[in-house]
Amino acid sequence: MTAAEANALYDCRDAFAAVLEELGGADERIVAVVNDSVGSSKLGGFAVRFPERIINVGIAEQNQVGVAAGLEGGGRIPVVSCAGSFLSARAMEQIKIDAAYSYRHMVLAAQSPGLAYGQLGSTHHSAEDVAWMRVIPNMTVIVPADPVETAAAVRWAVTEHDGPVYIRISRMKVPAVHASDYVFTPGRATMLRDGDDLTIITNGTVLHRALAAAQALAAEGIGARVLSMACVKPLDEQAVLVAAQETGGLITAEEGLASGGLGGAVTELVTAHRPVPVRRIGIPDTFAPTGSEGRLMDLWGISADGIIATAKELLGRPGAKEPET
Repeated sequence: MTAAEANALYDCRDAFAAVLEELGGADERIVAVVNDSVGSSKLGGFAVRFPERIINVGIAEQNQVGVAAGLEGGGRIPVVSCAGSFLSARAMEQIKIDAAYSYRHMVLAAQSPGLAYGQLGSTHHSAEDVAWMRVIPNMTVIVPADPVETAAAVRWAVTEHDGPVYIRISRMKVPAVHASDYVFTPGRATMLRDGDDLTIITNGTVLHRALAAAQALAAEGIGARVLSMACVKPLDEQAVLVAAQETGGLITAEEGLASGGLGGAVTELVTAHRPVPVRRIGIPDTFAPTGSEGRLMDLWGISADGIIATAKELLGRPGAKEPET
């Protein structure tokens, strides 16, 4: 990787659109189902190449999922592309019944999730989506961290999996963390940095922030293991339990609710099988104010500095996060 490539930032929607167009060229069963979201999903190229295989239902997310289920029943492989806030909330019943209960092979591509629509306010923030999707039986939930992982996860979901998959596709620009030959394996975490003092478990847009935090902590003599947990469900339970045993303390960090999503999954697991101190970084039990995505991430410590402060608090070191009042 060149220095320019190492410093470059990427919009994961580009990787999503490119791999879907590639797969669409190889398999005519693949169809995209959108809700006036061709532009925001960056599916213009797919629409030009396969105009008969892009179905626009208009702003009707419930119908969007229902139509996709019908297409799947007819032998197609539907990819539903929609803003994560509207896909997860408005179409919840259809996702539960038409996709999960009916065990349809469909990919639910949640565009611009989390706090990516920061300036548009809470109506457009999808802070709750991972928590909601995680509790639906049969649903696989993936939060990729960079364009390489996004492309690999979409490819797996479309060509290898048989069942419903919810994948977050971030528009918040991120650096490439994974090598070009990275292979996505469902239910398998990737250890990107080893350490003995604590473990940071994270995914999505927070992963590169966690790596920066671990590097800064190392300079102060604190060894932080970093687990990339792209697959929230199924969770790599073995990796979490080993980390709990070997490092004795865990931090989860995610661009979503601190409870219910990745943090909830990890906490439930270690509480039952290997109790250790856990700190969860994410959005608290409140609606986010309006602001840039960077400002909102910093507001709740979903940042390198926030992870560093939480790590020191966990270990009882100077410079720790101030206790909440």
